[in-house]
Amino acid sequence: MSEPSLPEPTASEPATPEAAAPRPTEPEPPARRPSARACLALIADPDTFTELPTPGGPGKPDGPLDWQGYGAALARAAERTGEQESVVCGRVRVGGTEAVVIAFEFGFLGGSLGTRTGDLIEAAHLHARSHRLPVVSLIATGGSRMQEGMLALTQLQRVARQSALTAQAGVPQLAVLRDPTTGGGWATLGAGADMVLALPGAQVGFAGSRVRPADADPAAYTAEAQFAAGHVDAVVRSEELRSELALRLRLLTAPGAALPAPVPHALGDLRRVESGWAAVEAARAPERPRADAYLDAYFTQRTEISGDRCGGRDPGMRCGFGLRDGRTIAYAAQCGTATRPAGYRTAARLIRLADRLGIPVLTLVDTPGAANDAAAEAAGAGPAIAEVFAAVAGARVPVTTLVIGEGGSGGALALAAPGRTWATPSSYFSVIAPELAAAILKRPPSRVRETADELRLRPQDLVDLGVVRGVVGSGTDTSPQ
Repeated sequence: MSEPSLPEPTASEPATPEAAAPRPTEPEPPARRPSARACLALIADPDTFTELPTPGGPGKPDGPLDWQGYGAALARAAERTGEQESVVCGRVRVGGTEAVVIAFEFGFLGGSLGTRTGDLIEAAHLHARSHRLPVVSLIATGGSRMQEGMLALTQLQRVARQSALTAQAGVPQLAVLRDPTTGGGWATLGAGADMVLALPGAQVGFAGSRVRPADADPAAYTAEAQFAAGHVDAVVRSEELRSELALRLRLLTAPGAALPAPVPHALGDLRRVESGWAAVEAARAPERPRADAYLDAYFTQRTEISGDRCGGRDPGMRCGFGLRDGRTIAYAAQCGTATRPAGYRTAARLIRLADRLGIPVLTLVDTPGAANDAAAEAAGAGPAIAEVFAAVAGARVPVTTLVIGEGGSGGALALAAPGRTWATPSSYFSVIAPELAAAILKRPPSRVRETADELRLRPQDLVDLGVVRGVVGSGTDTSPQ
């Protein structure tokens, strides 16, 4: 079952976005959230957790600021939780995949970050990089520890650097947001991870409960709200967390290969179209197979990332990683709708992550074009499309593209791999939709069909023009190798 939601605020939640939990003179709060080790048991294969050695030695009794009573508060926290700091770090297996885990103990001064916390997190990342193991952070924290002042706050820079070095090394990082995940813990280990999962009802936000506006809606600071805004990839129930993490870890650590993604088989009607307008009608047919059908047929298992990490989600763009023939392939697939800026940014995020991890990419093109309403322009349609063009152009891993439906202008071309694009018989690719081309050329509607022929947008025309390498399922297939 999911972790409980608690009344706000609790005695151990932060007073500022980067504040610590209770002052030494305050009574210690009761343990009301699952402990770090309980969360470890939730995700770990039985009897596989091995704690990493604790680096360094003890510090000053009342900490670096000589905060009166801080030493006593640390002692009480240790006695209550059985831990020596607010994080527990070790090696663990999740569904057979070995990983380094950083589990926050919220009962230890609200899971706050101090200098010793920084020591432990840095050591965990060093171990992960040296052994090339993915990092899983189980986060429950209120922020930085007040009793250590700015020295505690600067641990965020230290943690961010370790996370950046781990990313540069091509080692994946996953975060699980527990209740609460606020302050710098959210802004570093949480939001900075490659994939972010959250438990239902968890408080998630940079602002802790005590510093939000008086009229703030508590629902805006939840895992569900962060998912809706594109900052969290999935909200996962506790009983499903192990299997969900196991799948994602397996996909992100499966043996890599330099080979491109195989071109999917064409689905649906494989007949050759005879005119440009017939190609348009075939691509727009309601019964034509869409991205989900292609992804289900192509992969034996898959999981998604969701959201652009900038405040948006586009249900018309599917992005994630899947297993095919024992190896992982990343995918970004348009679903037949006008693609919104959030969709393009999510696709760019996916391609950059796959490139960093050495995973080949498959893109499925199917859109009448980029969304062109005022909201899309305000959200940065142009810059978002530019991100995808740049991600595809700069990718070191091979990118393979199949046009499965409409290929509408630059909004479709952004996802197409130069020199590695194929088409299905029920598709077209055009500089612009024939209706819009006719309007621009000041032609009457009666000439739309003629315009479609002149644009040479049929799959076989695209082969003749050298825009695509082959028509899948038509007898002109070309091997992606």
